[in-house]
Amino acid sequence: MASNNRDGQLVIIGGAEDRSEDCKILREFIRRAGGLEAKIVVMTVATDLPQEVGDDYIRAFEGLGVEDVRILDTIYHDDTSSERSLEAIRKATGVFFTGGDQARIVDTLKQTEIDKLLHQQFDKGLVIAGTSAGAAMMPETMIVEGDSETNPRVDAVDLGPGMGFLSDIAIDQHFSQRGRIGRLLSAMAQDSTDLGFGIDENTAAIFNGNLVKVVGDGAVTVVDMANLSHSNLSEILRDEDLALCGINLHVLPDGYGFDLNTRTPIFKGDSAIRPSDSQVHAVNTSKADKTQ
Repeated sequence: MASNNRDGQLVIIGGAEDRSEDCKILREFIRRAGGLEAKIVVMTVATDLPQEVGDDYIRAFEGLGVEDVRILDTIYHDDTSSERSLEAIRKATGVFFTGGDQARIVDTLKQTEIDKLLHQQFDKGLVIAGTSAGAAMMPETMIVEGDSETNPRVDAVDLGPGMGFLSDIAIDQHFSQRGRIGRLLSAMAQDSTDLGFGIDENTAAIFNGNLVKVVGDGAVTVVDMANLSHSNLSEILRDEDLALCGINLHVLPDGYGFDLNTRTPIFKGDSAIRPSDSQVHAVNTSKADKTQ
Protein backbone atom coordinates (compact mmCIF):
# COMPACT_ATOMS: atom_id res chain seq x y z
CA MET A 1 0.00 0.00 0.00
CA ALA A 2 1.24 3.49 -0.82
CA SER A 3 2.42 5.19 2.31
CA ASN A 4 4.72 7.53 4.17
CA ASN A 5 4.86 5.90 7.59
CA ARG A 6 7.81 7.78 9.03
CA ASP A 7 7.82 10.85 11.25
CA GLY A 8 9.40 13.23 8.75
CA GLN A 9 7.58 15.36 6.21
CA LEU A 10 8.22 15.65 2.48
CA VAL A 11 7.66 18.87 0.55
CA ILE A 12 7.66 17.69 -3.07
CA ILE A 13 7.67 20.62 -5.52
CA GLY A 14 6.86 20.42 -9.22
CA GLY A 15 9.65 22.86 -10.12
CA ALA A 16 9.88 26.59 -10.87
CA GLU A 17 8.73 27.58 -7.38
CA ASP A 18 8.54 31.28 -6.58
CA ARG A 19 11.74 32.37 -4.82
CA SER A 20 11.47 36.15 -5.00
CA GLU A 21 7.89 37.33 -4.42
CA ASP A 22 5.31 35.68 -2.14
CA CYS A 23 7.39 32.47 -1.83
CA LYS A 24 4.35 30.55 -0.60
CA ILE A 25 5.91 27.11 -0.90
CA LEU A 26 9.24 28.07 0.64
CA ARG A 27 7.34 29.72 3.51
CA GLU A 28 5.44 26.47 4.12
CA PHE A 29 8.69 24.49 4.09
CA ILE A 30 10.27 26.88 6.60
CA ARG A 31 7.23 26.78 8.90
CA ARG A 32 7.29 22.99 8.96
CA ALA A 33 11.05 22.92 9.53
CA GLY A 34 10.95 25.17 12.59
CA GLY A 35 10.08 28.68 11.46
CA LEU A 36 12.68 31.33 12.24
CA GLU A 37 14.56 28.74 14.31
CA ALA A 38 14.91 26.42 11.32
CA LYS A 39 18.32 25.08 10.38
CA ILE A 40 18.27 24.61 6.61
CA VAL A 41 20.73 22.62 4.50
CA VAL A 42 20.52 23.16 0.73
CA MET A 43 21.69 20.15 -1.28
CA THR A 44 23.02 21.20 -4.70
CA VAL A 45 24.03 17.72 -5.86
CA ALA A 46 21.60 17.75 -8.82
CA THR A 47 22.91 20.89 -10.50
CA ASP A 48 26.11 21.60 -12.43
CA LEU A 49 25.93 25.20 -11.17
CA PRO A 50 26.08 24.59 -7.41
CA GLN A 51 27.44 28.00 -6.42
CA GLU A 52 24.88 30.03 -8.39
CA VAL A 53 21.92 27.85 -7.43
CA GLY A 54 23.01 27.61 -3.81
CA ASP A 55 23.40 31.37 -3.49
CA ASP A 56 19.92 31.86 -4.97
CA TYR A 57 18.35 29.70 -2.25
CA ILE A 58 20.42 31.31 0.50
CA ARG A 59 19.04 34.70 -0.56
CA ALA A 60 15.50 33.31 -0.65
CA PHE A 61 15.63 31.65 2.77
CA GLU A 62 17.48 34.49 4.46
CA GLY A 63 14.99 36.91 2.91
CA LEU A 64 12.25 35.01 4.73
CA GLY A 65 14.08 35.40 8.03
CA VAL A 66 15.99 32.12 8.39
CA GLU A 67 19.45 32.83 9.78
CA ASP A 68 20.92 29.33 9.71
CA VAL A 69 21.19 28.32 6.03
CA ARG A 70 24.13 26.42 4.59
CA ILE A 71 25.01 24.82 1.28
CA LEU A 72 26.05 21.19 1.19
CA ASP A 73 27.65 20.32 -2.13
CA THR A 74 29.03 16.90 -2.98
CA ILE A 75 31.45 17.61 -5.80
CA TYR A 76 33.89 14.96 -4.58
CA HIS A 77 33.06 11.43 -3.47
CA ASP A 78 34.62 12.06 -0.05
CA ASP A 79 32.01 14.78 0.55
CA THR A 80 29.35 12.07 0.95
CA SER A 81 31.02 10.69 4.07
CA SER A 82 32.91 13.66 5.51
CA GLU A 83 32.17 14.55 9.11
CA ARG A 84 31.46 18.13 8.05
CA SER A 85 28.69 16.97 5.72
CA LEU A 86 27.22 14.51 8.20
CA GLU A 87 27.25 17.02 11.05
CA ALA A 88 25.37 19.55 8.91
CA ILE A 89 22.61 17.02 8.30
CA ARG A 90 22.51 15.94 11.95
CA LYS A 91 21.85 19.53 13.00
CA ALA A 92 19.39 20.33 10.20
CA THR A 93 15.65 20.62 10.76
CA GLY A 94 15.06 20.97 7.00
CA VAL A 95 16.97 19.70 3.94
CA PHE A 96 16.22 21.15 0.50
CA PHE A 97 17.23 19.43 -2.76
CA THR A 98 17.51 21.78 -5.74
CA GLY A 99 16.65 21.02 -9.35
CA GLY A 100 19.01 19.72 -12.02
CA ASP A 101 19.41 16.06 -12.94
CA GLN A 102 17.80 13.46 -10.69
CA ALA A 103 20.20 10.77 -11.90
CA ARG A 104 23.07 12.79 -10.43
CA ILE A 105 21.40 12.75 -7.01
CA VAL A 106 21.06 8.98 -7.01
CA ASP A 107 24.44 8.27 -8.61
CA THR A 108 26.19 10.50 -6.07
CA LEU A 109 24.29 9.81 -2.85
CA LYS A 110 22.62 6.39 -3.03
CA GLN A 111 23.95 4.00 -0.35
CA THR A 112 26.42 6.54 1.02
CA GLU A 113 26.75 7.74 4.60
CA ILE A 114 24.72 10.84 3.71
CA ASP A 115 21.94 8.66 2.31
CA LYS A 116 21.81 6.54 5.46
CA LEU A 117 21.81 9.59 7.72
CA LEU A 118 19.09 11.36 5.73
CA HIS A 119 16.81 8.36 6.18
CA GLN A 120 17.64 8.09 9.86
CA GLN A 121 16.88 11.77 10.44
CA PHE A 122 13.74 11.57 8.30
CA ASP A 123 12.52 8.74 10.53
CA LYS A 124 13.02 11.09 13.49
CA GLY A 125 11.16 14.05 11.97
CA LEU A 126 13.43 15.81 9.49
CA VAL A 127 11.59 17.82 6.82
CA ILE A 128 12.94 17.06 3.34
CA ALA A 129 11.99 19.19 0.34
CA GLY A 130 12.89 18.79 -3.30
CA THR A 131 12.06 20.70 -6.46
CA SER A 132 12.07 19.37 -10.04
CA ALA A 133 14.90 16.79 -10.00
CA GLY A 134 14.75 17.00 -6.21
CA ALA A 135 11.11 15.94 -6.46
CA ALA A 136 11.71 13.18 -9.00
CA MET A 137 14.18 11.36 -6.75
CA MET A 138 11.78 11.01 -3.78
CA PRO A 139 10.20 7.56 -4.48
CA GLU A 140 11.77 4.12 -4.39
CA THR A 141 11.49 4.01 -8.19
CA MET A 142 11.88 7.31 -10.03
CA ILE A 143 11.33 8.56 -13.53
CA VAL A 144 14.83 9.11 -14.90
CA GLU A 145 13.65 10.60 -18.19
CA GLY A 146 10.82 10.25 -20.67
CA ASP A 147 8.69 11.77 -23.38
CA SER A 148 6.24 14.55 -22.58
CA GLU A 149 2.99 15.21 -24.42
CA THR A 150 2.60 11.59 -25.49
CA ASN A 151 0.06 8.84 -25.07
CA PRO A 152 1.03 6.03 -22.67
CA ARG A 153 3.62 3.57 -24.03
CA VAL A 154 6.17 1.49 -22.17
CA ASP A 155 9.03 3.10 -24.08
CA ALA A 156 7.78 6.59 -23.21
CA VAL A 157 9.66 6.53 -19.92
CA ASP A 158 12.87 5.21 -18.38
CA LEU A 159 12.79 4.22 -14.72
CA GLY A 160 15.53 3.72 -12.16
CA PRO A 161 16.09 3.50 -8.40
CA GLY A 162 15.16 6.64 -6.48
CA MET A 163 16.19 7.72 -2.99
CA GLY A 164 13.29 5.88 -1.37
CA PHE A 165 11.64 8.46 0.88
CA LEU A 166 8.24 7.28 -0.45
CA SER A 167 6.99 3.73 -0.85
CA ASP A 168 4.75 2.47 -3.67
CA ILE A 169 4.10 5.94 -5.09
CA ALA A 170 5.08 7.43 -8.46
CA ILE A 171 6.02 11.11 -8.77
CA ASP A 172 6.24 13.35 -11.83
CA GLN A 173 6.91 17.09 -11.93
CA HIS A 174 6.41 20.07 -14.29
CA PHE A 175 3.20 18.13 -14.82
CA SER A 176 0.55 20.14 -16.64
CA GLN A 177 3.09 22.56 -18.09
CA ARG A 178 4.79 19.75 -20.03
CA GLY A 179 1.78 17.49 -20.62
CA ARG A 180 3.15 14.55 -18.64
CA ILE A 181 0.00 12.52 -17.91
CA GLY A 182 1.04 9.95 -20.54
CA ARG A 183 4.49 9.40 -19.10
CA LEU A 184 3.17 9.15 -15.52
CA LEU A 185 0.68 6.49 -16.61
CA SER A 186 3.44 4.71 -18.53
CA ALA A 187 5.69 4.73 -15.46
CA MET A 188 2.95 3.43 -13.19
CA ALA A 189 2.01 0.61 -15.54
CA GLN A 190 5.62 -0.39 -16.11
CA ASP A 191 6.46 -0.40 -12.38
CA SER A 192 3.11 -1.86 -11.21
CA THR A 193 2.58 1.20 -9.02
CA ASP A 194 -1.09 2.00 -8.52
CA LEU A 195 -0.84 5.51 -7.03
CA GLY A 196 0.85 8.47 -8.72
CA PHE A 197 1.15 12.22 -8.11
CA GLY A 198 1.70 14.65 -10.98
CA ILE A 199 2.80 18.00 -9.53
CA ASP A 200 2.52 21.28 -11.42
CA GLU A 201 5.16 24.00 -11.37
CA ASN A 202 5.12 26.37 -8.38
CA THR A 203 3.04 23.74 -6.58
CA ALA A 204 3.91 21.30 -3.80
CA ALA A 205 2.47 18.05 -2.50
CA ILE A 206 3.33 17.91 1.20
CA PHE A 207 3.41 14.40 2.65
CA ASN A 208 2.87 14.30 6.40
CA GLY A 209 2.29 10.73 7.54
CA ASN A 210 -0.56 9.42 5.41
CA LEU A 211 -1.96 12.87 4.65
CA VAL A 212 -0.99 14.96 1.62
CA LYS A 213 -1.64 18.69 1.34
CA VAL A 214 -1.45 20.78 -1.83
CA VAL A 215 0.16 24.23 -1.70
CA GLY A 216 0.82 26.60 -4.59
CA ASP A 217 -0.51 28.16 -7.77
CA GLY A 218 -1.15 24.99 -9.78
CA ALA A 219 -2.60 21.60 -8.97
CA VAL A 220 -1.59 18.08 -8.05
CA THR A 221 -3.11 15.36 -10.21
CA VAL A 222 -3.60 12.11 -8.29
CA VAL A 223 -3.81 8.96 -10.43
CA ASP A 224 -5.28 5.93 -8.65
CA MET A 225 -5.02 2.65 -10.58
CA ALA A 226 -5.95 0.35 -7.68
CA ASN A 227 -9.20 -0.67 -9.36
CA LEU A 228 -7.84 -0.94 -12.88
CA SER A 229 -10.33 -2.99 -14.88
CA HIS A 230 -8.21 -3.66 -17.97
CA SER A 231 -4.62 -3.33 -19.18
CA ASN A 232 -2.99 -4.68 -22.32
CA LEU A 233 0.53 -4.36 -20.86
CA SER A 234 1.26 -8.10 -21.11
CA GLU A 235 0.16 -8.22 -24.75
CA ILE A 236 2.10 -5.39 -26.39
CA LEU A 237 5.63 -4.53 -27.46
CA ARG A 238 7.53 -1.62 -25.91
CA ASP A 239 6.65 0.90 -28.62
CA GLU A 240 2.95 0.01 -28.84
CA ASP A 241 0.11 1.91 -27.20
CA LEU A 242 -1.03 1.09 -23.69
CA ALA A 243 -4.70 0.55 -22.88
CA LEU A 244 -5.59 1.36 -19.26
CA CYS A 245 -9.22 1.25 -18.13
CA GLY A 246 -10.85 2.01 -14.79
CA ILE A 247 -8.46 4.73 -13.59
CA ASN A 248 -9.58 7.08 -10.82
CA LEU A 249 -8.35 10.67 -11.24
CA HIS A 250 -8.35 13.62 -8.81
CA VAL A 251 -7.19 17.16 -9.62
CA LEU A 252 -6.40 18.99 -6.38
CA PRO A 253 -5.56 22.72 -6.23
CA ASP A 254 -4.17 24.76 -3.34
CA GLY A 255 -5.71 23.89 0.03
CA TYR A 256 -6.98 20.46 -0.98
CA GLY A 257 -5.42 17.21 0.13
CA PHE A 258 -5.41 13.45 -0.15
CA ASP A 259 -5.63 10.61 2.37
CA LEU A 260 -3.23 7.79 1.47
CA ASN A 261 -5.03 5.33 3.75
CA THR A 262 -8.53 5.77 2.36
CA ARG A 263 -7.41 6.97 -1.10
CA THR A 264 -9.89 9.82 -0.95
CA PRO A 265 -9.49 13.57 -1.53
CA ILE A 266 -9.68 15.99 1.38
CA PHE A 267 -11.58 19.17 0.67
CA LYS A 268 -10.21 22.65 1.23
CA GLY A 269 -10.50 23.83 4.83
CA ASP A 270 -10.67 20.34 6.33
CA SER A 271 -8.87 20.31 9.67
CA ALA A 272 -7.13 17.05 8.74
CA ILE A 273 -4.67 18.97 6.52
CA ARG A 274 -4.68 22.25 8.45
CA PRO A 275 -2.54 21.68 11.57
CA SER A 276 -2.94 24.17 14.39
CA ASP A 277 -0.07 26.40 15.46
CA SER A 278 0.38 24.28 18.58
CA GLN A 279 0.70 21.11 16.49
CA VAL A 280 3.33 22.68 14.24
CA HIS A 281 5.24 23.95 17.27
CA ALA A 282 5.09 20.52 18.94
CA VAL A 283 6.46 18.82 15.84
CA ASN A 284 9.28 21.30 15.46
CA THR A 285 10.21 21.22 19.15
CA SER A 286 10.37 17.44 19.06
CA LYS A 287 12.40 17.54 15.89
CA ALA A 288 14.92 19.97 17.35
CA ASP A 289 15.35 17.72 20.40
CA LYS A 290 16.05 14.71 18.22
CA THR A 291 18.57 16.40 15.93
CA GLN A 292 20.87 17.91 18.55
